[in-house]
Amino acid sequence: MFTGLIIELGEIVSLEKKSDNVKLYVKADEIIKDVAIGDSIAINGICLTVVTVEKDILSFDVSYETMKSTNLGHLKKGDRVNLEPSLRPTSKLGGHFVTGHVDGVGKIRSKTPAGNAVKFEIESPENVLRYLVEKGSIAIDGISLTVVNVLRDAFSVVIIPHTAKMTTMGFKKAGDTVNLEPDILAKYVAKFLQTDKDSSLLSALKQSGFIP
Repeated sequence: MFTGLIIELGEIVSLEKKSDNVKLYVKADEIIKDVAIGDSIAINGICLTVVTVEKDILSFDVSYETMKSTNLGHLKKGDRVNLEPSLRPTSKLGGHFVTGHVDGVGKIRSKTPAGNAVKFEIESPENVLRYLVEKGSIAIDGISLTVVNVLRDAFSVVIIPHTAKMTTMGFKKAGDTVNLEPDILAKYVAKFLQTDKDSSLLSALKQSGFIP
């Protein structure tokens, strides 16, 4: 489990394709100071297990399914990635609960200035959009962000200067892909409502005007 608060930007050292998986090597400066083999690290929002630790290089085994269903397959040597270690009992929860299980890949439709911040509009698959609400949470490449608007086939977020500086969103551009994970709590609520349509919770939500 993660919070969506990026600790540092790592650098792809290499992606070695093997017969049954891909070996990913990532250079890190901060998180490597307190990491061990078997630990979980979110790389662009994807939960991966540390296989080896050598000096400032971490290695991970990645399945071909993960490569296909996320944007890891688009990465190359020298690319920077968002890194976050897994949540610990003593960690501060400053973002929201992020599982590291990507539900879909979105594409940046536009990137425009919004005061001293930047607004992104991101095309998204339906299986992600259905869980989004305005002012709700979403993880974009592992970054905990707040949804501004939900459109028919896209949604928007605003990135403040600090987030732009500390994450990959600072140099992302229109046409780039991003990993998307909607709030896990929204998914549980949707599942509950689907399986118990006559529940008191559903009735309360209808009476309050949250759902038609």
